[in-house]
Amino acid sequence: MSTKKLNLKNFTPKLIRNFSIIAHIDHGKSTLSDRLLENTGTLSKRKANEQFLDKLQVEKERGITVKAQTATMVYEDHLLNLIDTPGHVDFNYEVSRSLHACQGAILLVDTAQGVQAQTMANFYLAFEQDLVIIPVINKIDLPNANTEKVIRELNTLFDFEEEDIILASAKANIGTDDILKAVINKIPAPKSILDEPLKALLFDSWFDIYKGVICLVAIKNGSLKKGDLITLAQSNKQYEILEIGLMYPNEVPTDELYAGQVGYIITGMKTVSEARVGDTLYHSKSKAEITPFPGFRPAKPMVFSGIYPVENTEFDLLRDAIEKLTLNDASVTVEKKNSAALGLGFRCGFLGLLHMDVFKQRLEQEYNINIIITAPSVLYKLELTNGKKADIENPSDFPEPNLIDKVLEPIINATIIVPKNYLGPMINLCESKRGEQIDLSYLDEDRIILKYKLPLNEMATDFYDELKSISSGYASLDYEEAGYEPANLIKLDILLNGAPVDALSVIVHRDKAYHLGRDLCEKLKKAIPRQLFEVVIQAAIGAKIIARDRVAPLRKNVTAKCYGGDISRKRKLLEKQKAGKKRMKQVGNIELPQEAFLTILKK
Repeated sequence: MSTKKLNLKNFTPKLIRNFSIIAHIDHGKSTLSDRLLENTGTLSKRKANEQFLDKLQVEKERGITVKAQTATMVYEDHLLNLIDTPGHVDFNYEVSRSLHACQGAILLVDTAQGVQAQTMANFYLAFEQDLVIIPVINKIDLPNANTEKVIRELNTLFDFEEEDIILASAKANIGTDDILKAVINKIPAPKSILDEPLKALLFDSWFDIYKGVICLVAIKNGSLKKGDLITLAQSNKQYEILEIGLMYPNEVPTDELYAGQVGYIITGMKTVSEARVGDTLYHSKSKAEITPFPGFRPAKPMVFSGIYPVENTEFDLLRDAIEKLTLNDASVTVEKKNSAALGLGFRCGFLGLLHMDVFKQRLEQEYNINIIITAPSVLYKLELTNGKKADIENPSDFPEPNLIDKVLEPIINATIIVPKNYLGPMINLCESKRGEQIDLSYLDEDRIILKYKLPLNEMATDFYDELKSISSGYASLDYEEAGYEPANLIKLDILLNGAPVDALSVIVHRDKAYHLGRDLCEKLKKAIPRQLFEVVIQAAIGAKIIARDRVAPLRKNVTAKCYGGDISRKRKLLEKQKAGKKRMKQVGNIELPQEAFLTILKK
C-alpha cells in the first residue's frame, strides 16, 4: 500500500494514535512490533519474522534494541504511529525521548519473568508524562507461563484491573488484534489543530550517507510540505524541506504531513548536532506566534573510556569511524587524547557499560578497526587545597594526593529485583561494592525489591555481570543518578619497568587499593607476553610501591657452545648476556596486548 493511496489529509488528528512499546530487556518488544506491522499489512509475513525494526548488526546478534525505531501503520481507518524502544537501563534516554511524541504506551511484561526493574522504571517514565498505559502480558504460550502471578503483580504494583490486561503471544500472533483495538479505543488522539501555525517537535535524528541528516518530527499543529522554509528554535537556523514522508516502515516520501502525524524530514543538514532533539520547528514566517517546547535534558555520560588504535597508523581511520558512528549516536561525547603509552586516541563518554560495549563492537564490525579500549571511569569532582575545583574523568589527570582537599564521587540509587533464594549473596555483593541499603520489600511471595545507594565507580566494571551470575540470571537492575558524595579515593598507578602506564591507572577507594594492586599485578603477569628482557610490574600510590611482580625474560642458552674448558668462559658469556638484557630493559618497548586492558576492566 503506497502513501499516495492513503491520502494523509483524510487522517485528521482524531483518527491518529501515537504510541510506544516499553518493557524490560528481552520481554518481546521487537517481536510484538513485527506482529503489529504484519497484522496491519505494513510488512509481509516473511519480513515480519526477522525483527524488522532491529536494523543494526549488533542488535540482531545480541537480540536487544539499541536505537528506538518508528513505523507508521493503518488499521480500521486509523493512522497508528509506533515507536519500538530499547529495554536496557543504559538506553533509558532513548525511551524518555520517544515518549514525548506519544499519547500512550503498551507496557509489555514477560509471563515467565514477571515485572522486572526496568518494567517499573519505564512505567513511571510513562506515568510521569501522563500517558495512557495499556498492560500486556506476553509469551502466554510458554510452558512455564505464570499468567495469574503476573496479573497479581500488575495489580499490586500499578493498580491495573484484571479486565484491562491483554494476554498475548507476539511470536504465536495471539492477542495482536486486541492490542491494536485497545490502542484505538483507549489511547487518546493528539491534541493537535490543523488550522494553527506549524509547530513540530524534533524527537530523533540519524545520519544517512546519501541523504544527510534525517529528522523524525511529531507535528503538533499546522502542516508541513516539501519546499517549506522552517526555522529551528534553539539554533535559530533556517532550512528548506527537501523531502518529507512517513516511516512506512522505511522512508516513503509524501507531499505533506498534517497535525498529529509523525514523519521524517530531510533538509540538507550535514551533522546531527544541527538537529538537537527536543527542538521546535516552525515556519520561518510565523516565528512570533510560536512558543517553543521546553526541550529534553541532554544525555549525560555516566562512564568514560579511552579508545586507541592498536596500530598508530590507523588513527585517521579510527577518527573517521568515530565521527560516522557519533552521527547516529549523539549521546556519545568524544574528546581527542594523547597517551604516552598508547599514542593518539579519543576519550569517549557513554551512558553505561552496555552502551560502551555496543559502541566498541560497532567500531570493530562496521569499520573493521582493531582498537584498545581502556578501563571505564566516571566523573569525579575535586576540591583542591588552593581553593579551586576540578572535574576529573581520566585517572591520568588525577592530581598528586597533597594537592587534593576532598574528592566527591557520583552516587546512584539502584533498584534490584531478585528471587528471595539469592537475597544473601545479592546483599553481600552490594556491601562489597560499598553499597548502603535504603529499602527492602517483597514484590510477591518469591521476589524481593532491594534498593541500594551505590558508588557509580563500583558499578562501572563487572557489577552487572556479577549480579546476573550470582542470581543465575534471574535478578534485574535499574538505576538513577543520586548526586555526589565525599569518598576516600586515590589514584592507583601501574608501572612497567618503572614507567607509569596512564591507560592502566585506576581510581579506587583507599581500603581496596592494596588488594586491588596485588590482584592487578598478578593478572597483568599472565596477560603480558614474555619479552627478551625482564618486565617488572608495580602498583603504586604516589611514590609508594604497594605490590610487585615480574615477567621473566626469554633467555637464550649462550653457554651451549661451550664444551668443557674453564668456568670463567661461561661466566663471561653470562655476564655479557646480563648486561645486554639490562640495556634492553631500559630502551625496549613492552608489547601490551588488549588482554592487559581487559584485565583492568574485570577488576
